[in-house]
Amino acid sequence: MLSSPVHFRRRNAIRTSAGERIYLTVCFLVLACSFVACLLPFYLIIVNSLVPAMDLSRGGFQLWPKTFSLDGYRYVLGNGKVFTNYLVSITVTVCGTALATIVTAMFAYGLAHPRVKYRYRLSFLTYIPMIMGSGLVGFYLLIVSVLHINDTLLALILPYVLSPFNTFIMVSHFRGLPYELTEAAYIDGAHDGFVFFKVVWPMSVIPTVTIMLFYALGYWNDWWLANLFITRTELKPLQILIRNIISRQQMAAIMGSSANFVMQPLTVQLVTVCITIGPILLVYPFVQKYFVQGITVGAVKG
Repeated sequence: MLSSPVHFRRRNAIRTSAGERIYLTVCFLVLACSFVACLLPFYLIIVNSLVPAMDLSRGGFQLWPKTFSLDGYRYVLGNGKVFTNYLVSITVTVCGTALATIVTAMFAYGLAHPRVKYRYRLSFLTYIPMIMGSGLVGFYLLIVSVLHINDTLLALILPYVLSPFNTFIMVSHFRGLPYELTEAAYIDGAHDGFVFFKVVWPMSVIPTVTIMLFYALGYWNDWWLANLFITRTELKPLQILIRNIISRQQMAAIMGSSANFVMQPLTVQLVTVCITIGPILLVYPFVQKYFVQGITVGAVKG
C-alpha cells in the first residue's frame, strides 16, 4: 500500500537537533530584542509628543500616558513658517538628490571608463577630499565672494552635489560591467551619452538607488549650510527650526526659567521630530532592499 504524501514528507523532513533548536531560539530572541530596542525610541517620541507639557515636565517620558493632548501639534502647525520650512526642505532634498545622483553617476562612469586617459589621476584627486578638507574659510569665501549664491537654494544644494564615497560606489559597479556591451554600442555608432543613459545606467539600478538614499538623508538632515549662508527666513529649512527650538530650551535652562517655559520647547521639539522623520520613513522601506547590495558592490571578487 502506497503511503500518503504527508507521511512521505514527514519521513524525509530534515530533523533538527536540540542544540540547533536552542541556537535558533537564541537568534530569534536577540533579533526580537534588537527590534524592540530600535523601535522604542520612535515609540517614545511619537507617544510623548501627545503628552501635555505639564505632565511631561512632572513625570518625564512615559511609555503610555494617562492623558493626551494635541497642543504641541496645534502650536507647530499653527505657525505658517513650518509649512514654508517644510517646503524648502522637500525642494532641496528632491532637487539636490536628483542633481547629485546624475552628476555622481556621470563622473563615476568617466573614472571607470577605460577610454578616459587621465582617469587614475582624477580618481586620486577625488580621493583627497575623503581624507582632508579644504577648511571653512576657503569654503565660505567660495560660496559668498566667488559664486555669490548665498541666500539662495543653490547654497544648500551645490556643496553636496559630488560625494567621493558615493562616487567610488558607482565606480566599483561600472568596472564590474562587461566592457563588451559598451564596445558593441560604439561599433553600432552610439555616442558616449547614448551609451551611458541607454546601456550602462539602466543596469545600475541598485547602486543608483543606494547613493540616492545617501544623498536624500544628507540633504534632509543638513542644517549647517543654512546656518552659514541663509539669512532669509523663508529660505531656511525645517532643520533650522528644530535647532532654534533646542537652543531656546538650553538657554531657558541656563537662565533658570520655570519648568513650563523649558518643557514647552521640548514638547514642540518632539512634535517637530515626528513631522520631520515622516518623509524618510515613507521612502526608506521602498529602497532598503537595494541598500545592502549597493553598499557591497565590488566587495567580492571572483
